[in-house]
Amino acid sequence: MPPESNTTLDPQPVTLTGKLVRMEPLGLEHARDLYEVGMEDSIWRYLPRPAFADFTDAEAWISQCATEMSQGERVAFAVVHQESGKAIGSTAYLDIDRLHRTLEIGMTWYGTAWQRHGVNTECKYLLMSHAFEEQAARRVSLKTDHRNERSRRAILRLGAVEEGTWRNHRIAWDGMDRHSVYFSVIDSEWPDVKRRLEGFMRR
Repeated sequence: MPPESNTTLDPQPVTLTGKLVRMEPLGLEHARDLYEVGMEDSIWRYLPRPAFADFTDAEAWISQCATEMSQGERVAFAVVHQESGKAIGSTAYLDIDRLHRTLEIGMTWYGTAWQRHGVNTECKYLLMSHAFEEQAARRVSLKTDHRNERSRRAILRLGAVEEGTWRNHRIAWDGMDRHSVYFSVIDSEWPDVKRRLEGFMRR
């Protein structure tokens, strides 16, 4: 059943469990695993920061995420592989607007060994299910660097609608002008998107 219209969106650290992965609040206990899978430059090419320089850098990034979580600015997750129990990536709720019940799913990355193995589909399913069905979200947005064709195709495959491009949105860590391409799913579209994702996960 859809949530009542007066339900408040206020995402908090929570564990979301699927078949392939378990998404749990990001903490320093995940630092070693994430450092080991997050050292490859290719993972971070289009993200707001470069690859981890060393283990201390990974810990510092997690601590920064924890600070933003304590201030209500984001809810960051470690993506834990169910079978191995190892953290294989991270993702977050960002740009949380409690008044208007909107948020963004972003800062998503996975170790290269876990890309294209159903992990991203299940993560997005868990995150959007929680946002729309438990948090009464009206809109869930996603964005990517205009140069990241692979990410753009993956977001469209989820069933999100491309809305447009924010030109010169940021200066990327590599010094390039980043144009951010925005996508979204709104509450009225969620039932169809949910069925679409469930279909992918049954394959």
